[in-house]
Amino acid sequence: MARAPLLQLSGISLGYGGEPLFSDLSLVVQPGDRLALVGRNGSGKSTLMKVMAGLVEADSGSVIVTPGQSVGYMEQDPDMSGCATLGDFAAQGLEPGELYKVERAGEGLKFDPARPVATASGGERRRAALAALMAQEPALMLLDEPTNHLDIEAISWLESELKSTRAAFVMISHDRAFLRELSRATLWIDRGSVRRQEKGFEHFEAWRDAVWEEEDTQRHKLNRLIKSEARWAVEGISARRKRNQGRVRALQALRAERAAQIRRQGRADLALESGPQSGKKVIEVEGLSKRFGDTEIVRNLSLTVQRGDRVALVGPNGAGKTTLLKLFLGEIAPDSGTVKQGTNLEVAVFDQARAQLDPEMSLWESLTGDSDMRVSGRADQVMVRGAPRHVVGYLKDFLFDEAQARAPVRALSGGEKARLLLARLMARQSNLLVLDEPTNDLDVETLDLLQEVLDDYDGTVLLVSHDRDFLDRVATATVVMEGEGRAVVYAGGWSDMIAQRGERAAEIAVDKPKPAKAKPRPEAAAAKGLSFTERHRLDALPAEIARLEAEIAKLEQLMSDPELYTREPVKFQKATDALVERQQKLSAAEEEWLVLEEKAEG
Repeated sequence: MARAPLLQLSGISLGYGGEPLFSDLSLVVQPGDRLALVGRNGSGKSTLMKVMAGLVEADSGSVIVTPGQSVGYMEQDPDMSGCATLGDFAAQGLEPGELYKVERAGEGLKFDPARPVATASGGERRRAALAALMAQEPALMLLDEPTNHLDIEAISWLESELKSTRAAFVMISHDRAFLRELSRATLWIDRGSVRRQEKGFEHFEAWRDAVWEEEDTQRHKLNRLIKSEARWAVEGISARRKRNQGRVRALQALRAERAAQIRRQGRADLALESGPQSGKKVIEVEGLSKRFGDTEIVRNLSLTVQRGDRVALVGPNGAGKTTLLKLFLGEIAPDSGTVKQGTNLEVAVFDQARAQLDPEMSLWESLTGDSDMRVSGRADQVMVRGAPRHVVGYLKDFLFDEAQARAPVRALSGGEKARLLLARLMARQSNLLVLDEPTNDLDVETLDLLQEVLDDYDGTVLLVSHDRDFLDRVATATVVMEGEGRAVVYAGGWSDMIAQRGERAAEIAVDKPKPAKAKPRPEAAAAKGLSFTERHRLDALPAEIARLEAEIAKLEQLMSDPELYTREPVKFQKATDALVERQQKLSAAEEEWLVLEEKAEG
């Protein structure tokens, strides 16, 4: 017998004065659903989630929650008035015997239930709101960017909890790895409608591209048909006017159909331009140490950042990643050791706290009020990489419309604020780019474009991020801040670092410091034709290949059971998929090893 749905939306329409955000939207959430809710920034993902939670009333349509079921929503900006501590807020509605759930969530999400609300940061408040939702255990959880303000260890804990829960959930996230790990189906908001695919986020981009390709094909056919009928109307209608009025009306209908089509939102026009070339050595660190009171941030770190490197800093919240950035940039003096900056540096900084944006200023003022961007004597133009641009035209490059130009920054969504910061950042020339949590709130398409821009950037990048997929796509070296002053340098991105450590992604902290590996002399690496990063990668590949071979052997042994397919078809399919994946990774690793080995010998 089919189970009743947890939640049903029927005929939902909603608008805010202009074009409707949704029109006649319907969807159903079933027990056990694990849905990724995706769409462009501004498409209405968060608004739809609030409609589902009953926090926003639609202009028309109905929202039905099956009796006896409950829906929980993670507040982005929770109202904690009347609560003395974060724990008081998270424990609301719980019985005394259930308070352990808050303590457990506090440990996993890394917030202190005893922290007074008055002194809690925005990130701590969000983590408390997430803990409250997890502790209440509703039948359906609505999670809006749950990984923002979480470090990788806390993200891994949350992934584990959501994998084991019996509740259904709908999640909005910019974190591809998080969505791939958890989703079983995908809801895609696109131009006011919602499509559903019974596959997880891993298949979303192929699905999206196929839908768009079909749209483009149909639009091309429609345009050709209209062109053909319009030519007929001009050349042949005069002699047959009465007889062909139906065909004229059909042409008018075709034109109306084309006019009614809603164009897809374009991609932001992101671009970076390097300033004058920096010296070959951008930052050289020797024996760097820094502490604040009893807290040791970094101890005896040595690192050389070369021109063109992409160096990522990762580690738990509070480990000191932003402090290490400031040490590198000379904004904070070390207790011991040296930091030498290279010659001719021009630095541009993306600030995770969005402190560069005044919420009361308009978007227009945010650009023209920047002395580096202001065009002397012109209040309507800004300087963009050495050339004057009209403010509205430049804002349109970042997907803002003319009506938003005079709106206050506080009216923007998180993704829109990130795009505005990118607009400020990318207007100036630079050869050292510092990105502190740039991926928060950006949609998938903008993240893809940002990665492409960074790939083409001639300068050097220092990056702080908890987005594992983005780290894998961008970083050429990763500095892991493990706590208690330990900072260890690995070649490559997140997955490369994990392979070299031979540990799970969540296990950032270790009990004992690892013995420092001897750092190869740069001239020795160069003599063998390898960069420092490539030498590290070549050293790490044999262990990675051995691990993949061992995993393949185990999977082949499992699948050798002739009864497995009949007895456990789901397990058989998972094992098959895992075997194919590891065989592909093994082939790629072996090929990479051969290339690097040949280069080293050359």
